Amino acid sequence: MARVWQQPFLNVFRHFKVDEWKRSTKEGDVAAVTDKTLKCTVYRVRGSVSASNYIQLPKTSTQSLGLNGRYLYVLFRPLPAKHFVIHLDVSTEDSQVIRVSFSNLFKEFKSTATWLQFPFVCEAGTTREGVAFPGARWTCLQLDLHDILLVYLHRCYSHLKGVRLCASMLVRSLYTSDLSFDPAITVAEARRAKLPVTPIPREMAFPVPKGESWHDRYVHIRFPSGSSHVPSELVQKSGFPPEAAGHMPWLLPSPAACSKPARDPRALVVQKHDPTTASRWAPAMPRPLPEVRVSCERSEVSSVADPGGCSQEPSAWVETTEEHAASDGLHVFAHQAMDPTAPEDAAPHEPPGRKQNLPEAALGKKCFQERSFLPDPILRLKGVIGFGGHSTKWALWTPDGAAVVYPCHAVIVVLHIETREQRLFLGHTEKVSALALDGSGSLLASAQAWPHSMLRLWDFHTGSCLALFRSPVHTICSLSFSSSGELLCGVGKDRHGRTTVLVWDVAQLGRGGEAVILAKAHSDADVQAFQVAFFDEARMASCGRGSVRLWRLRGGALRSCAVDLGEHHALEFTDLAFGPAQDGHTLYVCSRSGHILEIDHQHMAVRHARRLLPLQNPRDPLAQKQTFSLGPGIAISSLSVSRSVCAVGSEDGYLRLWPLDFSSVLLEAEHEGPVTSVHVSPGGLRVLSTTSSGHLGFLDVPSQAYSVLVRSHTAPVLALATERSRGQLATVSQDHTVRVWDLVTLQQLYDFALPEEAPRAVAFHPTQPTFFCGFSSGAVRSFSLEAAEVLVEHRCHRGAITGLATSPDGRFLFSTCSRGTLAQYHSGAPRCRVLRVAANVVCQEACPSSSVLVVSGDSRLLAFVGPSKYTVSVVDAASLDELLRVDVSALDLAGSCLDSPVALCFGSSPPGHLLVSTSSNTIAVLDARSGRVVRELSCGRPAACASLALSADGRFLLTAAERAVRLWDYAVQASPSCQVCATPPPQVYIGHSEPVRAVAFTPDQQQLLSVGDAIFLWDILVPREGCPPESVQGAPGAPLTCEADPDAEQLEGVASGARGPLQQVSVSPPALPPRPGLCAGPPEGFDGTLFPSDESHGPEDPRQASGPSVMVQKEAGRAGEGACGVTGSPRDLGRRPHPCGWPSACSTGGARAWPPAHPNSYRHFTARYKASSPAQGLSLPPAGDEQLRLKAVVGYNGNGRANLVWRPDTGFFAYTCGCLVVVEDLHSGAQQHWLGHPEEISTLALSHDAQVLASASGRSSAASCCQIRLWDVPRGSCRQLLGHHDTVVQALAFSPDDRLLVTLGGYGDDTLALWSMATCELVSSTHLPEPVHGVAFNPWDAGKLTCVGRGVLTLQLLWGRAGDVSLQAHREPVPKEAGGWELSSLCYGATPLLYCGSSEGQVCVWDTRAGRCFLAWEADDGEIGVLLCSGTWLVSGSNTRRLRLWAVGAVPELRRRGSGARSSSVFLERELTLDGAIVSAVFHDSMDMGVVGTTAGTLWYISWAEGTSTRLISGHRSKVNEVAFSPDESHCATCSDDGSVRVWCVASTELLIQFQVLNQSCLCLAWSPLSCRRPEEQYVAAGYSDGALRIFSIPRTAVELKMYPHAAALTALAFSADGQTIVSGDKDGLVAVSHPCTGMTFRVLSDHRGAPICTLQSTRKECGDFGAEGTDLWLAASGDQRVSVWASDWLRDHCELVDWLSFPAPGLTGVSVLAAPWARCPGRPPCTVPPQAPGCLPPSLAAFCPWDPALLVCAGLGVHPEVVFYSLRQKQVVEKIPLPFFAVSMSLSPGAHLVAIGFSERMVRLLDCSSGAVQDFAGHDDSVQLCRFAPSAQLLFTAAYSEILVWEVTGR
Repeated sequence: MARVWQQPFLNVFRHFKVDEWKRSTKEGDVAAVTDKTLKCTVYRVRGSVSASNYIQLPKTSTQSLGLNGRYLYVLFRPLPAKHFVIHLDVSTEDSQVIRVSFSNLFKEFKSTATWLQFPFVCEAGTTREGVAFPGARWTCLQLDLHDILLVYLHRCYSHLKGVRLCASMLVRSLYTSDLSFDPAITVAEARRAKLPVTPIPREMAFPVPKGESWHDRYVHIRFPSGSSHVPSELVQKSGFPPEAAGHMPWLLPSPAACSKPARDPRALVVQKHDPTTASRWAPAMPRPLPEVRVSCERSEVSSVADPGGCSQEPSAWVETTEEHAASDGLHVFAHQAMDPTAPEDAAPHEPPGRKQNLPEAALGKKCFQERSFLPDPILRLKGVIGFGGHSTKWALWTPDGAAVVYPCHAVIVVLHIETREQRLFLGHTEKVSALALDGSGSLLASAQAWPHSMLRLWDFHTGSCLALFRSPVHTICSLSFSSSGELLCGVGKDRHGRTTVLVWDVAQLGRGGEAVILAKAHSDADVQAFQVAFFDEARMASCGRGSVRLWRLRGGALRSCAVDLGEHHALEFTDLAFGPAQDGHTLYVCSRSGHILEIDHQHMAVRHARRLLPLQNPRDPLAQKQTFSLGPGIAISSLSVSRSVCAVGSEDGYLRLWPLDFSSVLLEAEHEGPVTSVHVSPGGLRVLSTTSSGHLGFLDVPSQAYSVLVRSHTAPVLALATERSRGQLATVSQDHTVRVWDLVTLQQLYDFALPEEAPRAVAFHPTQPTFFCGFSSGAVRSFSLEAAEVLVEHRCHRGAITGLATSPDGRFLFSTCSRGTLAQYHSGAPRCRVLRVAANVVCQEACPSSSVLVVSGDSRLLAFVGPSKYTVSVVDAASLDELLRVDVSALDLAGSCLDSPVALCFGSSPPGHLLVSTSSNTIAVLDARSGRVVRELSCGRPAACASLALSADGRFLLTAAERAVRLWDYAVQASPSCQVCATPPPQVYIGHSEPVRAVAFTPDQQQLLSVGDAIFLWDILVPREGCPPESVQGAPGAPLTCEADPDAEQLEGVASGARGPLQQVSVSPPALPPRPGLCAGPPEGFDGTLFPSDESHGPEDPRQASGPSVMVQKEAGRAGEGACGVTGSPRDLGRRPHPCGWPSACSTGGARAWPPAHPNSYRHFTARYKASSPAQGLSLPPAGDEQLRLKAVVGYNGNGRANLVWRPDTGFFAYTCGCLVVVEDLHSGAQQHWLGHPEEISTLALSHDAQVLASASGRSSAASCCQIRLWDVPRGSCRQLLGHHDTVVQALAFSPDDRLLVTLGGYGDDTLALWSMATCELVSSTHLPEPVHGVAFNPWDAGKLTCVGRGVLTLQLLWGRAGDVSLQAHREPVPKEAGGWELSSLCYGATPLLYCGSSEGQVCVWDTRAGRCFLAWEADDGEIGVLLCSGTWLVSGSNTRRLRLWAVGAVPELRRRGSGARSSSVFLERELTLDGAIVSAVFHDSMDMGVVGTTAGTLWYISWAEGTSTRLISGHRSKVNEVAFSPDESHCATCSDDGSVRVWCVASTELLIQFQVLNQSCLCLAWSPLSCRRPEEQYVAAGYSDGALRIFSIPRTAVELKMYPHAAALTALAFSADGQTIVSGDKDGLVAVSHPCTGMTFRVLSDHRGAPICTLQSTRKECGDFGAEGTDLWLAASGDQRVSVWASDWLRDHCELVDWLSFPAPGLTGVSVLAAPWARCPGRPPCTVPPQAPGCLPPSLAAFCPWDPALLVCAGLGVHPEVVFYSLRQKQVVEKIPLPFFAVSMSLSPGAHLVAIGFSERMVRLLDCSSGAVQDFAGHDDSVQLCRFAPSAQLLFTAAYSEILVWEVTGR
């Protein structure tokens, strides 16, 4: 009878009286309006935030509509240029609620067990992708709810529970019916034509004027299309086009072509074609597929019958299409596809969040079969090792006492006591915070953490989830069932911090009903425990800090009353329990002070009070006294009462059993940690206990034996290792323990705890009963499993261990540390020993992981990440000789940021592959011999794979990323005929509540392991050989599970941006196949075959995305928040993200779901990586007493963006170099230097009146935000300091009236801020939802500014009465004429023109008044980063190094032509090619001259009239390694890692000569003395990284000589005093002596072999005083803290050692420590603690003292940072001067007794040795790696990376 009143149809709006809003609800902008088309009242739902503007039926989510009609008709019209969302909550016959959503917000079809998302795409005729086009029509959306659930989820439809219609749309009404109506046919037409269709009822019909067609005015969508039931041949007989109705719902695939761009096949697509295009029917082409049984209502059937009674062959893939054609060419089709799934009996047990693979659309039988897993799912979670997560207090007995129930993070485990078998309840997405089991053991309740808390109610016997709902409070801390199981009580805190108690009625669960809130009460009292009385379900009790309250439920209200505790009112109560039935009305309460109170809950009075005290005498048998004491008691955390005993758990680690009179202790059991909960079994014979140390066990009272059920880590697991022969597993955790487990029983075997240091990596020996573990202290220890002890310990590492690996043959063990050291051990013997230690070969930034150091299966190769974070090195495992080095950053040349390796894994050999997981979420398969890329796998979002594992047979690849585990069918290759697919997409499995740290296959390859929050063991359901696929899929059943509802995750995290829904795991193949679909006309690119051409980008291409107009309001005073000052209300929580990144609502200011990727634009500033940090507490000199004055800066920061300003009328010219603003007079060359920024300056902006200069720098380590400085230009001082952005400031711009300053954050910040220049206060802040590449104010309207990125975003400033500013945004997409790419630059031209440059080299011109683009042309081959326009000229600069001048005088006239404008009227006038990408440009108003900056660090003066470019400022583009002066100090030479040697004029710092060597680094430099040959002849010697030494002639500007005295890189050079000899040192420690005239090397000294030569210096001195003969005295200092002093007479070939200094440093005894010859550590910061490995030491600095020939000055040597003065005569240290840090550079003044010292802390210290005074100077933004006094001692040159500062010495 329930269905009768709903027949033949039901008007839902009328039945529920929507106009009265009593049984329905509205939120936001919802109004009743009159529609002119329908001529009736409709409801308009609009608003920028879809989730905040909606109509919902019924009024609350706990109610149900109960509508059982099969079809739902939605009569609506999308609002133009807006998005809409329709949510349907549909109930299945097994009481599972499924959400079905339709929206043009969705970009692709997504499916989980409880949510289906179908995209509604409006294709042609739209201005933005997916948004309803301006001519959007009234639509009749007909949804077959029965088929949707059956086809997509294999579930049976029961009834419609609820509907939510979200903005923006007009909706007339909703109708339900069991009949399928045709809305285009009236009753009269059907009778007249005798059509076998059901005409639309008059009430539901749309009005059609006479003479017009229904399809001309309206749209009809049937979904799924097979539910129409109208054979196409019947429609054709009646004169209707075949597109007017769908075809039979065949369950066989029907491939069809689809117009580009390819869409998701499950999308509802609205396309607008040319009316003149003829329509053609694309016939379905069924293909045979493997049969899969589909069952419904627990009965298996061999075929599926359609509603019309036609039996159809079953298939794993369902495709149906539908079209409706009209005379105007509007076509609507719906297409769906199903992936292969398991049969019905296995489908409900699929692992949680198991996302369906992407459809193998139109791929043919062979390709499809190759891309399929058999079975699917192929993994089944067998067991977990772990306990707790959110807390360790929840563990329950089942009513029969045979099993215990406990949480393991997000998994609920039922563990059988006798068999130790586990049954798992899966579905929670966060850690379980509370559990409750009803008295009958049929209903289990669980709550998960994080606001708002999600509750699940489970059928305990079947494991199915009966209900999922959100609680109105934050994390629920306690749950309790009534004795009948009909009431559920929960306790938590609301958003105001008040304690809230909730009571749900769950009596109707399992019978079609839902959980309903009966009562809710707030309390100011603290609640730690809550329990419903077993004798009266209306009575409850709670306890907490200072209160015990009794509660009662009566008349729908919940009230409480406090118990008078008297003198115990200040106690902190922790747990309570009701006494047994025979005990009357007793309530037992325990406290943290050791008290146990017996309360008469009927009289609300305390009967007895007892206290648990510690033993006064160790010999006393008991610790209990029944009298109060002033001493401290033992904290009691839990108690449980049975008929005869009371179990008490305390924080001293004891479980005690007392009689109910507490006369004496009956039993006690000591635990390893504080007891957190106790529970007496229903029979009273066992007591369950849990501890904070992760133990779960029980005490058997009759046998007095204690059994441990579960042991677990108490912190995340970092790494794992498996043992082959014994089936053991070793894990290390952040809880400082190493544990060994049995993989069969999942029980712990060994536990090694080390409180002082944390284990980081673990590895088993392949053949011996030992395992190895690496620790944070750098120690590597070998443990014996037989003796359970440490066998040997090695400490050859100084940094934390990052990797540990053993060779499969057992010969070698390898370890790496965070300081870049690789160690090799001989592990064949029981006690392993160190063989080799190589420094600086491993990446120092690598995170500890089991996948950063791997050994090949044949034990021949070793691979690791290093030496840099972008490279992977493959070395010989025995000799450590380098065989291959792969630069991963070069694999993706089109990428916007450098790629780096994350994890490594060797494949099976042969073929010998190396798998590399990269930071760009791809897995590159490399040939381990050649480094060639064999194939690539796309991992998709949200993060890169942190761990890799390949099965022994090479069939399965296992990866871990974030919380998901992915299994790939690695052995399957793409079919040669299939060009659109590669490796099939993986199966994705979730269940972890924290990121998965490591994955591995078990030794037998039958299972796999994943560790993170806990240890998961998965079974691999590999098909048995010879069995058909059907038998495999119906094979073993998975454990009873319940799928997680996407709503849960969405409700918990999406609104705040904390993370994406756990089920929405992106699974994307490397190349998306074209999406199938049927079109009435031939689609674009259709070639007559079954495969449409796929020339356009797929739907994942971000450049196709566009967004709606949104209202952006002022931020509520918080940095980094969203565009709207919106708080997270419940109605906002259901919002889904826009597919292109623009949310339908304003951003709510949370963290993004995924880490932001660097935009594909070089316009974005990326600060150069610096390992240094600024020093604190500098000894700055008083003003006026400085001994150094900054005179000049050499160089320009080409890494900045728009960091150049020039005002020709005033002559003001400024640019940046490092953290300095340099103001230079272009006529005299004089410089001013504005200091203050702590980091590299990113950009500049000058106000229009040239009075204020704004500069911005990155965030320093000591600051919370970036620094913006406003400089007073006339005074040259800082006027104001601002801070708001988190990462970097990308752009600055002043408004035309200079009242406002706009600052734009970088891609990690994406914040646009507006500042008032009058008050220097922030007036508005907006979080932009996608990267923006440029911003500019409208010069004709100060109230408008424009941003460019994926479109043109125009922001209108709206001033409030209080002076605040709101922003109203309008976004226009990139036109097709511009290629659809992103816009990267902009500038305004003549009114009202806006010029924009794109990332692909186009320039498009916009009419700002009409808001349209009317002209575009190809202006360059690369990205245009700079655009400037003045008058009739336009200048464009790009990353192709080209600067072009365009004549655009005809553009205003072209604007009047509109769409007929052609770019042929735009002419290229001039073109210049510079030395780098254009990053900055400023031109005169006449555009005839200007200044341009490039990434090469050069500023060019451009003259278009002459067509010339002249260098103004020039500098090195990479690290400066040396400065050398000419003898007369008129010139100096510098060398750099960029391979250049540059000669400068010292007076003007002008570049005179440049010698460039490609593909090499110039590491050292020396200028010949005057005595060399003739005085007019001057030479510069330079040493390079390939071992070459080149001698350049300065007068002839030519290479005079090239020789190779070394095989390794040269690191130091020095001429002899007469200039006839060159002494050179290399990286291997060899010193060579050569003739510069002949190029012959006549002596090689190997005394320093093994450490690089850091310093060489030669001077002319008489050596007789030192006991040696010779004319020259020279020294060599090496990196192992050794200095040698030599006396030589090279003309007589005499060289004699004068002295040898070895400074103390921690040594490595018995170990040969060699720096690998192929290892480099460029730019390594010095150690501030005494290191061991030579590569970690600061540079060894030594020099002869100019003012005392007998003194040797050293720095960087010894244990402590100090300057050491050593007397060559006395042979001892005569003086030490302490330093704050280790020195990295040093120079001694030839004049005064001054020593200049550079530190890695970005400071220079000037030390006056005569007075002992010190002065510190700042100005560098990186480590000061170079200090050099000029020969006259009047100048000091210092260098930090590429910037050179010239200081004038004033205090000589």
